[in-house]
Amino acid sequence: MADRPLPVLDVQGLHQYYGGSHILRGVSLQAQLGKVTVLLGRNGVGKTTLLKALMGLVPTRTGSITFDGKPLSGAPPFERARAGIGFVPQGREIFARLTVEENLRMGLATKSAGTPIDPELYELFPVLRQMLGRRGGDLSGGQQQQLAIARALAARPRLLILDEPTEGIQPSIIKDIGRVIRMLADRGTMAILLVEQYYDFAQELADDYLVMQRGEFIARGQGADMQANGVRQLVSI
Repeated sequence: MADRPLPVLDVQGLHQYYGGSHILRGVSLQAQLGKVTVLLGRNGVGKTTLLKALMGLVPTRTGSITFDGKPLSGAPPFERARAGIGFVPQGREIFARLTVEENLRMGLATKSAGTPIDPELYELFPVLRQMLGRRGGDLSGGQQQQLAIARALAARPRLLILDEPTEGIQPSIIKDIGRVIRMLADRGTMAILLVEQYYDFAQELADDYLVMQRGEFIARGQGADMQANGVRQLVSI
């Protein structure tokens, strides 16, 4: 039997606090190249805090974060982005006053000056090519989400982290986003960590799943087993 490949992301025993509140409680997870790892859970259980901890946006007290075999614990956010982690935050957080093209160029901030925008981004999200000169704030919610994902992809990350990309998005664009996520994972050169509350979308994409309650994982397994393992019921409790 072949050895299991090393994960691109390896998180072990992560604890995080806000003041006196214990938010993350010994969280451990891995993300593999070529796979979509889905994290599910209700609002307020610590999902977004976990993603911010992975990006260095909030401090952790104990535990380790290893990316491509190198320790990241304590590294500032820009070093994590430079190492190859792309992050699409909840709420998109595009630059409303910048044009679509300028937003995409912001995704190249960790690259050398003059690095061109990858034309494949316009193949993944054709609407962006049509709106290059339009300000980000003038786009619809779904178009802004596509822009946020394309901005994160501009630097060609090894790990793409998405925080609830379907929130407030029309069904046709949800399908487009799902198609892009699956295609990117299937290439085998990127790992994807997807936080999602829309169960059907998560189940369709998940190679592996994690369920979080009160800052810890209460269930995990293969995506193909989500229905049999009653994951829908777990996240609706």
